[in-house]
Amino acid sequence: MTASPLDAAHETTRRITTLSVATAVLLIVMKAFALGASGSVSILASLADSALDLVASLATFFAVRWAAAPPDDDHRYGHGKAEGLASLVQAGMVLASGVFIGWEAVQRIFDPRPVTSGGWAVGVVLLSIAVTAGLVWMQTQAMKKTGSLAVAGDRAHYAADLAANVVVLVGVISGAFLQAPGLDAAAGLVVAVWLAWGAVSLLKDAAGHLLDRAASDEERAAIVAAVTEDARVANVHQLRTRMAGQALMVQMHVDLDPDLSLKAAHDIILDAEKRVLKVFPHADILIHADPRGAAEPHGGAFATTRPETSDAASPQAPSPQAGPWS
Repeated sequence: MTASPLDAAHETTRRITTLSVATAVLLIVMKAFALGASGSVSILASLADSALDLVASLATFFAVRWAAAPPDDDHRYGHGKAEGLASLVQAGMVLASGVFIGWEAVQRIFDPRPVTSGGWAVGVVLLSIAVTAGLVWMQTQAMKKTGSLAVAGDRAHYAADLAANVVVLVGVISGAFLQAPGLDAAAGLVVAVWLAWGAVSLLKDAAGHLLDRAASDEERAAIVAAVTEDARVANVHQLRTRMAGQALMVQMHVDLDPDLSLKAAHDIILDAEKRVLKVFPHADILIHADPRGAAEPHGGAFATTRPETSDAASPQAPSPQAGPWS
């Protein structure tokens, strides 16, 4: 039996999050050794960041498995929002890491301490850069396949780590070989600011997901184009979209010829759904058919008036077009 696109995406996220946890553990071990040998505040900053990375990666590890659970009686839309929650946890962890590192760096700027065993520290940082770069590359490939918000959050803080490790490398070299420990502390402060900036970006993405932010204009236009590819489907309106983990939830109203049989209308709608699924394989689609020229306004908490672009006045010459979108 062939796995569905969504099942394949979930399997990809499970593999990449397992690798992320293993990478975090390896980085912590290496950086703890380097810190003990050098006493570098830059290494301390990087170690603290990796420790929080492990916590965030563990949160992602469990979140993607929860998000992959099928819908149940209490969660009819599935558990995809778990990915948004994991991304929110990651953002909080990264922000806390930035605050801690920034405080330590400021203290060391006013009270510089020498960096010892610079060779070991530089070697560990270079190895950390190579390991992190490999993980980020694999996470990028996984994101292209799945669009997972949780993996995107995980990748964001590891990508920040990659840039931060370069700054750490500069700090360690400055403190150990140039006899400028103040530069080591300044490098730690740069890392802190970088992490805080990344955390704010993560918070915005996670909040948008949890608050049901709509798909982009380009994605909604693609949905409308797919639905109205059949000339019998006109006047897409009340289009609403949101993400639930890796699944794109889509609902809309369309106008059809009021003289169609129920079976014919059903077949037209089913074909429209299949066209949307070709463009968005992870979508869950609900299309409501209205009789063109005879539809009544819809009620409900988020009801909208029928668009001015409605072709109700000219049922013989329908022109597919989009009304108010989500």
